[in-house]
Amino acid sequence: MTMFDTVLVANRGEIAVRVIRTLRALGIRSVAVHSDADAGARHVREADTAVRIGPPPAADSYLRTDRILAAAARTGARAVHPGYGFLAENAAFARACEEAGLVFIGPPAGAIALMGDKIRAKETVRAAGVPVVPGSSGSGLSDAELADAARETGMPVLLKPSAGGGGKGMRLVRDAAALPEEIAAARREARASFGDDTLLVERWIDRPRHIEIQILADGHGNVVHLGERECSLQRRHQKIVEEAPSVLLTPGQRERMGAAAVDAARSCGYRGAGTVEFIVPGGAPDDHFFMEMNTRLQVEHPVTELVTGLDLVAWQLRVAAGERLSFGQDDIVLTGHAVEARICAEDPARGFLPSGGTVLALAEPGGEGVRTDSGLSEGTEVSSLYDPMLAKVVAHGPDRATALRRLRAALAGTLTLGVPTNAGFLRRLLDLPEVVSGDLDTGLVEREAAGLVPRAVPDEVYAAAAALRLAALAPAPGPAGWTDPFSVPSGWRLGGTPAPPAFPLRVPGHEPVTVTAPAGHTVGPTSVSVVLDGVTHTFAHAGQWLGRDGDSWHVQDHDPVAALLGGAARAGADTLAAPMPGTVTVVKVAVGDTVAAGQGLLVVEAMKMEHVISAPHAGTVTELDVTAGTTVAMDQVLAVVTPREEAADD
Repeated sequence: MTMFDTVLVANRGEIAVRVIRTLRALGIRSVAVHSDADAGARHVREADTAVRIGPPPAADSYLRTDRILAAAARTGARAVHPGYGFLAENAAFARACEEAGLVFIGPPAGAIALMGDKIRAKETVRAAGVPVVPGSSGSGLSDAELADAARETGMPVLLKPSAGGGGKGMRLVRDAAALPEEIAAARREARASFGDDTLLVERWIDRPRHIEIQILADGHGNVVHLGERECSLQRRHQKIVEEAPSVLLTPGQRERMGAAAVDAARSCGYRGAGTVEFIVPGGAPDDHFFMEMNTRLQVEHPVTELVTGLDLVAWQLRVAAGERLSFGQDDIVLTGHAVEARICAEDPARGFLPSGGTVLALAEPGGEGVRTDSGLSEGTEVSSLYDPMLAKVVAHGPDRATALRRLRAALAGTLTLGVPTNAGFLRRLLDLPEVVSGDLDTGLVEREAAGLVPRAVPDEVYAAAAALRLAALAPAPGPAGWTDPFSVPSGWRLGGTPAPPAFPLRVPGHEPVTVTAPAGHTVGPTSVSVVLDGVTHTFAHAGQWLGRDGDSWHVQDHDPVAALLGGAARAGADTLAAPMPGTVTVVKVAVGDTVAAGQGLLVVEAMKMEHVISAPHAGTVTELDVTAGTTVAMDQVLAVVTPREEAADD
């Protein structure tokens, strides 16, 4: 078969950049597509050509089949690579590509439709002899039927969207009384993420491990598995760290799970790269239950590539072009260990809420055994429109300890000033004794998260910020290199003790402080060092941002008068502000409504995540500044709830 000469990449961000890299290596011309928000994005610059497909919202651009097919026709593309997310697991899109004479680089549309419906998928693989998690049966269950199925299965249960994946819309419910509200929320998230609010119920397995098997199938009946990935380190049911192989499995267990994954792939006539996901009771690794099959390339595919030496994107292309696999199961050898960490636009100090902003300074790690897949560049605008994952840092070594050590060092060297990320949190997570020993389960991160987020801003951060402010006050030398000594901000006073300038500063979420620059400091164009108690602390800096060891701080100038006036404007009321940039999707109250403490008033969605805005106390809604569909910025006022006693006095 002849390899394609031009391939359109129907995605954005780091996965688009990663696919383009392999296309370039194979000598294949790449076509990028982009919304207006991504006109200057890295994947656009690195492709051979690029086509605009619409305005920023994904529904008007990256999810528009007609515009993507038109872009392929205009550029002469013969095939489409969907990446992951967006239309990657959309059977209608795969069929539309075929009808347009394009090769869809993925499985047949029938396999996507079958495995994309988690209910039908479970029934299909069960018939093939693959064990499945107990839970509801049948599709299209009503809210009442789902609640009945949950009670029959036994609490706690997991509510899951039948379509899609990535943890979107999944809800762990421990109390049957909460089922109505949780079902409604899960439906909203599923509908927003996948356009389908069908749900199913599964038994919650306590302290489970999430292990998935990578499979590869050609169009000639050959199917192999490429070993497993451990994906148990998760937040909100979304993976943040993955590794290959798993420390849990013995060779015999790996062989049995791999065989089950191959059976699942054969049951749906699979072709290309795919992943079969299993849940494994932590105390019984001989047991494994099928959860779902992802009919696409996985975010975590690099760890499999590093331990097998295979380029999975290249094999997706070869299989789509009609080639046979050139190896069998006995030829697959796992060498060493690989661990991946997902860098996401989220702020650990604000409860891991999605973040945004402009990338002012960027440093991405490399070196021996380290790989970074990224869609970032300096100047990139990170908005709430798309998925929060920005990059992946991956480390490989001859053993797990080496891979973890290299990854921790790589995360310490990761810098994304201007956009809060989880890099520092991930570095500390990888140093937990449970992670180092491999004693993992899907609840570990949630249990330990609070202890991995520093509660206070280190003193040296404020000292470095003050040093930068002081340096900014220094006058530039005159034409002859002479500086007026009276213009130097030294704090010198006639006949008195020098009083160096003090700077009122504030990091969002923390109380303001007033600090002076320490005597020992050095300020450069991109770094600043301060000496406190004989210890030198060095930070990268850009604008009002400081960064070190994967952490970053936005140290703002604090105006106490403006803050006081701003607070006076809201005297006697509690203001509810947007915790993240996003869109208001639900408004449950109106001005004049009486609300109880903790009552949900609004829902803000950003980066495919919902956040409920609740009343801080019992009272009356005296101001409501948004409606459903309103786009809001971080800290924008949403509503005001006046405490009940004060409302009664009005």
